[in-house]
Amino acid sequence: MEGISSDVIRGYTDTMILSLLLEKDSYGYEISKDIKTRTEEKYVIKETTLYSAFTRMEGNGYVRSFPKVADNGKRRTYYSITDAGRIYYNEKCDEWQLTKEVVDHFACR
Repeated sequence: MEGISSDVIRGYTDTMILSLLLEKDSYGYEISKDIKTRTEEKYVIKETTLYSAFTRMEGNGYVRSFPKVADNGKRRTYYSITDAGRIYYNEKCDEWQLTKEVVDHFACR
């Protein structure tokens, strides 16, 4: 089996990103690498998906962006989670648990 279809996981990309931002402020490429690593390469987020999520979540007040110069001297746009983002993350986690319960009733054998 290859990786997971982006259609299957589409509704939870925000949750994955916010989960990582709960741990620390980060930038796009680092978040992309973290998702790929944590999923053991079963899901690789597309750059357009990632930056669309940042734009959407910033517009909704779930994250804020800020410029930061990295240790190597490169200027990057970093993201941090807001209080509204924490609330949204918890709501999405509750939704995920319910979704998982429903889907488990029809699990492939």
